[in-house]
Amino acid sequence: MARTLTIILFIVYMFSQTNSQEAILHISDGSAEKEYCLVYNSSWTKLSTSLSNAVEYQLVNLTSTFLCSESGVAPDALRGRAVVVMLGECGFSQKALVAQDLGASAVLIASKTTMLTPSANESDYGKVKIPLALMRYRDIMDAQQTFPSGMAVRLYAPLLPVFDVSLFVMLALSIFTVAMGAYWSGMSERDRLNESPAVGSCEGKGSSGDLSLYSPLKVIIFVALMSTMLVLMYFFYTWLVYVIIAVFCLASAVALHSCLDAIMEIVGCGSCNFSFLGKDFSARSLLLAAVSVAVAVVWVVYRNEDRWIWILQDLLGIAFCLNFMKTITVSNFKVCVILLSLLLLYDVFFVFITPFFTPNGESIMVQVALGPGSTGEKSGGNMVEVPAEPRAPHEKLPVVMRVPRFSALAQNLCGMQFSILGYGDIIVPGLLVAYCHRFDVWTSSSKKIYFLSCTAAYFIGMIVTFAVMIVSKMGQPALLYLVPFTLLTSAVVAWCRKEMRQFWTGSTYEVLDSSTGPLLQDGGSGCDGGGKC
Repeated sequence: MARTLTIILFIVYMFSQTNSQEAILHISDGSAEKEYCLVYNSSWTKLSTSLSNAVEYQLVNLTSTFLCSESGVAPDALRGRAVVVMLGECGFSQKALVAQDLGASAVLIASKTTMLTPSANESDYGKVKIPLALMRYRDIMDAQQTFPSGMAVRLYAPLLPVFDVSLFVMLALSIFTVAMGAYWSGMSERDRLNESPAVGSCEGKGSSGDLSLYSPLKVIIFVALMSTMLVLMYFFYTWLVYVIIAVFCLASAVALHSCLDAIMEIVGCGSCNFSFLGKDFSARSLLLAAVSVAVAVVWVVYRNEDRWIWILQDLLGIAFCLNFMKTITVSNFKVCVILLSLLLLYDVFFVFITPFFTPNGESIMVQVALGPGSTGEKSGGNMVEVPAEPRAPHEKLPVVMRVPRFSALAQNLCGMQFSILGYGDIIVPGLLVAYCHRFDVWTSSSKKIYFLSCTAAYFIGMIVTFAVMIVSKMGQPALLYLVPFTLLTSAVVAWCRKEMRQFWTGSTYEVLDSSTGPLLQDGGSGCDGGGKC
């Protein structure tokens, strides 16, 4: 089944291609060549998909005019040539029609402001028969200096695969993080029980983590606080973003230390304890702490270097999610249902409903997750926004996994675009997967049926999320698909195994009292005959 699915995805990836809204301007003078970024409307302008098939034109630089009329242009000066003019004074279609009437074969519009995908009503652009695209004003000035003797230009826009490689990378990262975080949580629970066989959890406390969500009221308060924080971030983003960056830096350093320490423990690396001033220290722990802090500091310093810092942010994000799933545990399936259902409503509301209330029609969730100035990411590539001049990078919240769209056109020319996945889309279902693994530990299940089935459900949910995103050409609240898949799968498994009562209550006492056999080899539950600890 998995092999068949992989083959299908590969075929779709190889043969399903679509137009981008970005193109490349290739300029040469016979001895040298250079390429620049173009922004165009693929429904308006049809460009060649390869450089070899693109038509070559001689370029005429008329950036001294807006070309809103034919006045001031010599007869036949543009015939059979491409022309570049300035943005402004009149619309795209009028410039294109004037250039077309003068015999031009293509028109480029130089912009000193942010370049957006050209748009016009259908009746206007239907009359335009020549290619039209936007380019940066500074690029045409650079080209004029680079090729002073004349410029031959070709415009082309390679097709992009529907399934970008970044989606496969994102899928692999999310599955790995959820599976490993849940596995770590279950193994910590097993170690805890082996060390303290008399420990019970009649009150929902004392799980493998440092904190357990066992009260529906606390879950409701938790979701309410998340909603409040999101709204505050929307209105006070400029100031609160630095608070979140500082918190993430500290939390990710602690999480990375915890993950590295667990790896060292598995490979059998000694702690190398030593005494200093009458106190015991672990050389391994100190070394890992130094490494973790150094990685977090490097991320803080270079957090806006998009070209490579996404690797470090994803590394810290994975460590953060792993440590969260290991540290924060859900005590039973009832709380899982309440938590995931409320967060599903939270996700849908802030993605789909809030655009009706915001001034710019943007969802609060997307606005906060990506920050200002990320139109290309927000629109999924349907509407491109490319800055015409270098600008200071905007601060972004470190709450998403980011992978560059490897097949995106001209990343070095127009700027990098990213596929993103929020930490919540990993952690929230991951808490349920972790609970499933702990339940497997409680029931001494050698096949880990709950853990494997819930992980598989998460995998399918992610594929459905990506599929809907591609078909709809817009970002999706992943929890809308992940929550039903994981909750229903876990419930069906428990129902089929006739363990729903134990799976629903989830306490050590209830599990021990079930027909599945004792949790511990000696059958001890840590509770007296009255069910009290």
